[in-house]
Amino acid sequence: MTEPPRPIRVLLADDEEMIRHGVRLILRHAEGIEVVAEAADGHRAVAEAAVHHPDVALVDIRMPRCDGLAAIRPLLALEPAPRVVMLTTFGDDDNVMRALRDGATGFLLKDEGPYELISAVRAAAAGDAVLSPGVTGAVIARMLRRSPAHTDEGGRPDERIARLTGREREVLAMLGEGLSNQDIAQRMTIGIGTVKTHVGAILEKTGSTSRVQAALLAHRAGMCP
Repeated sequence: MTEPPRPIRVLLADDEEMIRHGVRLILRHAEGIEVVAEAADGHRAVAEAAVHHPDVALVDIRMPRCDGLAAIRPLLALEPAPRVVMLTTFGDDDNVMRALRDGATGFLLKDEGPYELISAVRAAAAGDAVLSPGVTGAVIARMLRRSPAHTDEGGRPDERIARLTGREREVLAMLGEGLSNQDIAQRMTIGIGTVKTHVGAILEKTGSTSRVQAALLAHRAGMCP
């Protein structure tokens, strides 16, 4: 008999016990996900991750003693390193951008629903970026204000978009909305593998180094409301 796949191991790091309790309850009822450790600050999160080897670390940006931002690099230095998804609140754009620069897989609003939370954990474990739609728009807007020019090293946005197929343009617009691969697959009724192929082609053809850069391109090209 084929053994069932190993569950996704999750570490929760948040100084608010009520938040940890709520997240734990949601993930406990999700098939194939197991919460293996919890922490109330960044130092403890790194220590627990070193012992329990989680696949995904859900880490609050703001915590006492050692916040989530300070914990990102030590977490990513572990072997094996977990995928780090930052838990944040609306309006924390500067910290979100710093987290992405330091190597976080993405970010999720604390008040997202159970489906979004479970989807984010699965997406992160699969190696996909997690970009909460509720935060992505604000982060993109701030990035546009800091770099409003419609040209960059990759060329004009319209020139870069012209390199894409029609299907790839559809996917790019959804990246601009902050959708995960799973969400894109469901909306377009195609397989996850096909979405990943489209995303890879988009990054290569447009010269984008990340999904965030691709999302920024979509906004600059006027593909998103």
